[in-house]
Amino acid sequence: MPEGHTIHRLAADLDERFGGRAVRADSPQGKFADGAALVDGQTLAVAEAHGKHLLLGFGPTTGQGTADPDAEPGAWMHVHLGLYGKVALGDGPLPPPVGQIRLRLWRPPAAPDPDDGGKPYAELRGPNTCALVTPEERLAIRDRLGPDPLRPDADPERAWRRISASRTPIAALLMDQRVLAGVGNVYRAEVLFRHGVDPRLPGRDLDRATWLALWADLGALMTEGVRTGRIDTVRPEHTPEAMGRPPRVDDHGGEVYVYRRSGQPCLVCGTQVRAATLAARNLFWCPRCQPG
Repeated sequence: MPEGHTIHRLAADLDERFGGRAVRADSPQGKFADGAALVDGQTLAVAEAHGKHLLLGFGPTTGQGTADPDAEPGAWMHVHLGLYGKVALGDGPLPPPVGQIRLRLWRPPAAPDPDDGGKPYAELRGPNTCALVTPEERLAIRDRLGPDPLRPDADPERAWRRISASRTPIAALLMDQRVLAGVGNVYRAEVLFRHGVDPRLPGRDLDRATWLALWADLGALMTEGVRTGRIDTVRPEHTPEAMGRPPRVDDHGGEVYVYRRSGQPCLVCGTQVRAATLAARNLFWCPRCQPG
């Protein structure tokens, strides 16, 4: 499942391509035909991410195909990619639909050049959720999620109040989207390693200074993930170039300390990285760098 940095990057890409402009929409698959018809021709007023949730706000245009700056979005589209959802972005003439496309968005050619073939489009396939919601429902979605380290309005104290009162292991709490929004399996394993925290430590036994350090580090790591489109968590002294080791080869990309490195030597101390299952998810840690 994509982690929060991927959704924030997607929101920025959609805003750059369609923001403030009237868009066309359809649902070649047919499962979102009614919703696509309702936003077809409206303006994409805002594209935002909260954790792993993408929220697109649509509103009326000024009549020239641009957004009305005084109008609040009247309809919101809620997208959650889940395990299998993907968004493909392209430029040029809109291609014929291939496969099961839940939603297409594209910008119509700009008058007076109806043959303009350079307009962007986006194709959504296989999402867990793709639905139109009211402004009130959009707020309800955000309210049920924990603070997102990538959002400037996030309050780490909200998460701390739940963590500091819980007997649940900190590794499970970091993955609970009601506690903290946007963090997935890679970031939780890596940030705990970077701060020497045993992933099995109960939340209530974590000290507040360490929590604030974890929060700040998540914000920095995920911001870099938005910029690069991949997850890199190793410090400069542990990169392949600095250590003279081969680059990591993995379908998730990026250089990491413990994620999917079970049985391999820790990049810091050489101890064998361990793996276990916690709350039905794989957990990775170094028993020496993250002592119990």
